[in-house]
Amino acid sequence: MSKPSRPPRLLISIGGGIAAYKVCTVISSLFQQGIEVRVVLTESAQKFITPLTVSTLARQRAYTDADFWAASNRPLHIELGEWADLILVAPLTANTLGKLTYGLADNLLTNTVLASTCPVLLAPAMNTDMWEQMAVQRNCRLLETDPRYHWCNLGEGLLACDRVGKGRMAEPEAMITHLRSLLISGGKQDLLGQEILVSTGGTREFLDPVRFLGNPATGKMGLAIAQAAAHRGAKVKLVYGNLPEKPVEANIQLIATPTSDQMAAALFEHFPSADVTFMAAAVADVRPANYSNQKLAKQEIPQAIPVLDVVDIAAELGRRKQGKQKLIGFAAQTGDIVTPAKAKLERKNLDAIVANPIDLPQAGFGSDHNQAVWIDRAGQQVVISHCSKLEMAHKVLDLSQSF
Repeated sequence: MSKPSRPPRLLISIGGGIAAYKVCTVISSLFQQGIEVRVVLTESAQKFITPLTVSTLARQRAYTDADFWAASNRPLHIELGEWADLILVAPLTANTLGKLTYGLADNLLTNTVLASTCPVLLAPAMNTDMWEQMAVQRNCRLLETDPRYHWCNLGEGLLACDRVGKGRMAEPEAMITHLRSLLISGGKQDLLGQEILVSTGGTREFLDPVRFLGNPATGKMGLAIAQAAAHRGAKVKLVYGNLPEKPVEANIQLIATPTSDQMAAALFEHFPSADVTFMAAAVADVRPANYSNQKLAKQEIPQAIPVLDVVDIAAELGRRKQGKQKLIGFAAQTGDIVTPAKAKLERKNLDAIVANPIDLPQAGFGSDHNQAVWIDRAGQQVVISHCSKLEMAHKVLDLSQSF
């Protein structure tokens, strides 16, 4: 999707529920990221949060049903529906869910959704028993068949009714990532039916229970690929070493693998069913030859630690690759990033490799941004300019689908 020259436009429609307070963080954060935000509140939403609050955060007037029924030159719901690049409905109540499912429109929120053609992200929130009602689940299944609608995963925990269970609205950070992802992709679901396998994070090779050989990888690049793929409809398995931030998308299966041996075992197990595998993990090259089950005293730590090579996971997957499977590697480099990446591409029988610098500002380990060169077996080289890791993830996914 080509980026508009103007700022992205997001319409946030707030439903009636205590979770409405979370939406304030979403509005404030996205405004600070340069996204133009307008807000619609239902009559019930105003029992929990005021138009003044959201209009102050968005730096735009907030719209209510009073505006909907007021005389104007052009119907407000038509204007807002055409204005929006993306709509967020949060919290999505059982009442609004039912209306959207059957195309009913009796307020500004539902009329605007029907008058729009852009993607819609739904963030449900309700009591556990309400969520589990057969009628509510039926409505969810029906609405899921409409490609316009995307879903934030429902959380579990203590609810406002003091019930502990499923029904918590997604946290602001998860909604913000999903919204940014949809703005980048335009809401396309081109990965439906595909299984994507991603490795990420650094492995830790232990000397004793408290000491290890490791690296500074935080797993952010692989996490972004997993999230972007899930947002585009793929079923994702995320095999991770060190990963401080865990995704909450419903179609991402998390597989923890702290060591290289554990990561190898998980990837070998799940690789046969994967359509595309992204090897974004920073896997250790060696591990201590000797492991102590007890913490070593300082004086017991050897001055020279003998090491053993670990299995080359990417090379082994390259040997096991079958049919139309695609295997995409990553090469974190300093200095010349292209030459060693090309050699790695050939040596490990990869279909493509993403070479990224780790010695430039705002790129590589720990950064929220990156830049890279995509190199594939056909000899194509594509420069990916400095951007957020989420944007890079979508560009890498686009390139992985192009051959």
